[in-house]
Amino acid sequence: MQRITVTGHENDKIRAMGSRSAAPLPTQLQADDAVREHLERILTSPTFQQGDRLKRFLKFIVLEAVAGRRHELKEYVIGVQVFDKEDTFDPRTDPIVRVEARRLRAKLVRYYREEGRADQTVIVLPKRGYAPAFKQRDAPVLIKRSVAAALVSRNTVAVLPFADHSADRGLGYFCRGLREEIVHHLARFPSLRILASDEPRVTGDRTDAAMIISGSVRQSGERLRVTAQLVDGATGCYIWSESVDSTVGDVFPAQERVAEAVATRIEPELGDHRRGSASRRPNENLAAHNLYLQGRYYLNQRTDEGLRKALDFFEKALVEDAQYAAAHAGLSDAYGLLAHYGVFGPAEVWTKAAASAAAAVMLDADSAEAHTSLAHVKSTQDWDWAGAEREFERAISLDPRCATSHHWYAMSCLSPLGRLDEALDEMIVAQALDPVSSIVARDLAVIHFYRRDFETALEQCDHTIELNPHFAPAYWILGVIQEQRKDFDESAAAFQRAVHLSPQTPRMHGALGRTFALSGRRKQALDVLRKLEAYARERYVSPLEFAWIQFALEETDLGFRWMQKALEDRSFDLISIKVDPRFDPLKDDRRFRAIASQMGVVSPAT
Repeated sequence: MQRITVTGHENDKIRAMGSRSAAPLPTQLQADDAVREHLERILTSPTFQQGDRLKRFLKFIVLEAVAGRRHELKEYVIGVQVFDKEDTFDPRTDPIVRVEARRLRAKLVRYYREEGRADQTVIVLPKRGYAPAFKQRDAPVLIKRSVAAALVSRNTVAVLPFADHSADRGLGYFCRGLREEIVHHLARFPSLRILASDEPRVTGDRTDAAMIISGSVRQSGERLRVTAQLVDGATGCYIWSESVDSTVGDVFPAQERVAEAVATRIEPELGDHRRGSASRRPNENLAAHNLYLQGRYYLNQRTDEGLRKALDFFEKALVEDAQYAAAHAGLSDAYGLLAHYGVFGPAEVWTKAAASAAAAVMLDADSAEAHTSLAHVKSTQDWDWAGAEREFERAISLDPRCATSHHWYAMSCLSPLGRLDEALDEMIVAQALDPVSSIVARDLAVIHFYRRDFETALEQCDHTIELNPHFAPAYWILGVIQEQRKDFDESAAAFQRAVHLSPQTPRMHGALGRTFALSGRRKQALDVLRKLEAYARERYVSPLEFAWIQFALEETDLGFRWMQKALEDRSFDLISIKVDPRFDPLKDDRRFRAIASQMGVVSPAT
């Protein structure tokens, strides 16, 4: 299919579409020029800084509309022209355009709420279409903040994504890891606030960050040059810049050197120069430490392949140093997550996860990571909620800046017990400590979903997808939220995207099957059930996946039989039985109360 060229001008009269009616733009030519100028302002804004695909999407539909071809802005055309799909692209089976359109709408809302709040021209993308509308609005009255509110603490820093200036733009993984390493090093300073966003918020002529860290990575052959800069948030002036040379094969040491250089430069700017309790003497066995870091990297991806690789790296670290407590903790976490994500059956890994966590605590009783791993075992495997809480509290007291401790305390202890306000507080802390974590961002959306705050949950989904567009779990929770809102088309589109990104994960297929059942597409739901049965002959599939579909098909007795099997298996997703809105229609059934009581999340009399 040939590319559509952009020529001519829009023939349709552009009218305002805001809360109040507005007159058309002065002349058609001036209107077109104003829209193009406004488009360029949006594309170069901080809100769209990292969204290359969304920028391409917005530019294409706006210029096509201005050129008079808004009637050609169909899902198929956009898929081929913007997202480089083949001519065989079928929007019915690949929902990429619908998913990205929703993200684009959210981005535009964010832009006009922040840096574009004074713009006269506004671009609106209708919810059920792809042809943008343009309107004018009166300049808003900007309310000045008080002088006290405008003052920014000198201890607030924003770490921006590093730019990939390699020829093939193939160093994205290095740039993301570099940013994570800088955040990790800066988290050692107890008095430093690290903003959990891709860029500082701009208000008037100020930002919410006193210091801004940015930089770039260049490549020449096997050589890498990393340049980091520190910018004063109030004046926009460079404070410091430094470059580090490395090689492609020297990833982790290079990232650590840059992060240490940034931390060393920032330390004098802080009023409190003491580092927090998380700063300990590094493991003397550098090989074991590097293998451990690689294991944590793959663990955070939350994919089947990533979890298997994480397990392998932790085992290799223990070959290098059998007494390395952090590696034992990592091994426990890997085994646990392999069960939670259905890669292994729970019975295969229970003993291994528990033994590894116990070994970690025995080797280093002052390790926050070790106590977090043990707490996670107690909550997700033993349903020992009181014991889990004691271990989580111990971990946080040892290292208040361990993001995983706060994260798992929220998700596997506080949430199952229905303490959602506390869980939200812990998740906010976790995201502040690890603002580039996809799974932390996703689980913050999950907490909002449990709180029935669906709109906030959707906004957090958009943030997560923006952070990592290829993170399948983010599309899974997006689909679950839309399903609860009874927007089954959007829900199916999100689940189909999750299936596309993670085709071998039963959870994604099961979720799609449930949406098919709820929307009356019984045949498709039964097809998914057969697919899950085929998967179950080759690998573990949580009984809860079958239960969800059977409940949606109104086969309640069969659904409870599967749910009882999930209880026997101690399936991970069952721990949300008290708070997940999907369970609400079942709560008056005595069988539901019996299962929740056996798990210890409700009293037998409830």
